[in-house]
Amino acid sequence: MGRVIHFEIHAENPERAISFYQAMFGWSFQKWNGPMDYWVIVTGPDGEKGINGGMIRRMGVAPEHGQAVNAHVCTVDVPALDACVAKVPTIRGSIALAKMPIPGIGWLAYARDTEGNIFGMMQHDPQAK
Repeated sequence: MGRVIHFEIHAENPERAISFYQAMFGWSFQKWNGPMDYWVIVTGPDGEKGINGGMIRRMGVAPEHGQAVNAHVCTVDVPALDACVAKVPTIRGSIALAKMPIPGIGWLAYARDTEGNIFGMMQHDPQAK
């Protein structure tokens, strides 16, 4: 069975996107010394549930606001969804899908980063209805 082991964010302006994700989730970024602009993303400590990823300079046109998602949406586990939803516009992002319950699982919202990419945020709450 194949499991997701890495994610990648495409960014027109990687420095702007790095600032967004550092402010939003506290992720760290390290420039890769390879033949292209690429940054390794560490989302948390080794041994903690989750995966790390990367960021690459976008090589095409960014998705337009209002378009349907045309890629995978990565969802980040957050302790307080309301606080995260409130934070998004303060760091130049926007909400793509308002907070909604996933009954028996938790609360979910989708946001758009500074590069137009959509990501999810989930707060676990078995009482969600």
